[in-house]
Amino acid sequence: MRIFADYHTHTIYSHGKGTIEENVKKAVELGLKAIAITDHGPAHVFYGMRKKDFKKMRDEIDRLREKYSQIKILMGVEANLISIEGDIDVPDELLKYLDILLVGYHTGIVPKSFKDAIDLFGKNMVSKYTGYLKEEVREKNTEAMVKAIKKYRIDIITHPGAKVDIDTRKLARAAKESRTALEINSSHGYLTVEYVKIAKEEGCKFVINSDAHTPSRVGDFKKGIQIAKEAGLTEEDVINAER
Repeated sequence: MRIFADYHTHTIYSHGKGTIEENVKKAVELGLKAIAITDHGPAHVFYGMRKKDFKKMRDEIDRLREKYSQIKILMGVEANLISIEGDIDVPDELLKYLDILLVGYHTGIVPKSFKDAIDLFGKNMVSKYTGYLKEEVREKNTEAMVKAIKKYRIDIITHPGAKVDIDTRKLARAAKESRTALEINSSHGYLTVEYVKIAKEEGCKFVINSDAHTPSRVGDFKKGIQIAKEAGLTEEDVINAER
């Protein structure tokens, strides 16, 4: 299984260590056909993208497309889930700058409301350390992500299950219906083999990404490929794979 595109990489525009061009250069060096620059959405405390940088990044990527015509360079964002109703932290007026939209659950996020802070973050923290509310938070986590999939044109759900518990089967059903890929993240190791097998039963598609935070890790798909193979996936199951 060969992965021909890395659709999840970070740069200095959030908390990556390299520039957009350095990520692109590494992708070119590896012979990748495409790379996406997907820094964290603006609700991420301390290192989320600034809203004013969306256009700046768009312009920079457009310039780099002319310089590196041998590779497809996409502008994206790893948006954050900020409400139980499936809202994300990228307003409609900024979505126009994007070629690809990734969405994930992260902690350290400014929620949409106080109630969302309790439901999405507070209860998950309580459940993580005490086991209390485990079933309730699992249901709410899944419900919020499914609502996001239905509300936005999401290309990829990043590392589902890595930060909070989810119902993989329900998420996979929604992902299949909306043609959203579930990520096998080579950094986090999520989806796990078990989760991939469950999601595959529902017929959804997958994507293997590096989640690189340094240029040197762009195109590092080793762990993701291993998970995919152990779960019985073929190139037909993975949107960025070829023989």
